[in-house]
Amino acid sequence: MSPKDKTKAVAPPRADHSKETDRQKEIERLEKDVEELRHLAGDANAEAELQRVREQVSELRREFYTHLGPWQRAQVARHQQRPYTLDFIALLFTDFIELHGDRGYADDKAIIAGLAKFHGRPVAIIGPPEGARHQQRLVRNFGQPKPEGYRKALRVMQLAAKFGRPILTFIDTPGAYPGIDAEERGQGEAIARNLREMARLPVPVIVTVTGEGGLRRSAGHCRRRPRQHS
Repeated sequence: MSPKDKTKAVAPPRADHSKETDRQKEIERLEKDVEELRHLAGDANAEAELQRVREQVSELRREFYTHLGPWQRAQVARHQQRPYTLDFIALLFTDFIELHGDRGYADDKAIIAGLAKFHGRPVAIIGPPEGARHQQRLVRNFGQPKPEGYRKALRVMQLAAKFGRPILTFIDTPGAYPGIDAEERGQGEAIARNLREMARLPVPVIVTVTGEGGLRRSAGHCRRRPRQHS
C-alpha cells in the first residue's frame, strides 16, 4: 500500500472528556458573571444575585473536581495557574523570614525555606517556589532542586528541631535536577542524607502535596537505547 493510500485512524472523542469540557465552560461563564456583578455592589438585588451565582459556581466546581479521572487530576496538578509555595506562604503564614544558602556552596533558588508563624505558632516552611511566569521559572530552575537546595532544606529542618518548631513542607516539583553539575556535587548523597535525618527529627513534619510530586527526567536522560538486530 502506498503512503497516499494510508489513512490515519482518528479515535472518536470520549464522552467523559466532552462532559468535562462542558462543565469547565459553564464554570468559566459563571465566573465571568460573578466579576460583572461585583461592579454592582451596594444594590440589594445585585448582592443576592451575586451570592446565588457564587454558590452555583462552588457547586459546579465541586462536581467538576469530584468526577475527574486520573489523567485529568494530573493535568490539574500541573496547571500553570495553580497556587505555588509563595502563594500559600502569603495566605497562611505571618512574619515569614527566608533563610538563604546551605553554608557550603550556594543558595539554590529552587527551594525556599524559612521561619514563620502559623496562627501565632512558630513553624518552619520548606517548598519549591516555581512561579507561574516563565521568567520566574527560569530563576527557580523550574522547581528542580540541586544538592545545595536539599542541604539548605536540611539546615532549616535542623534549626527547627533545635528550637522545637514543627516543619511544614509543600511538594510541587517534577523532581531533582538531573544535570551533570548536580551529580558532580553529590545529588544522590544529599537526597539520601535528607531522608535519613528527617527520620530522626524530634519535631513533626507535615507534608502537603500542592501540585505535582515526582521524578520527570529530561529528554537527554531518557533516550531509548537503539534496538539491536541480529
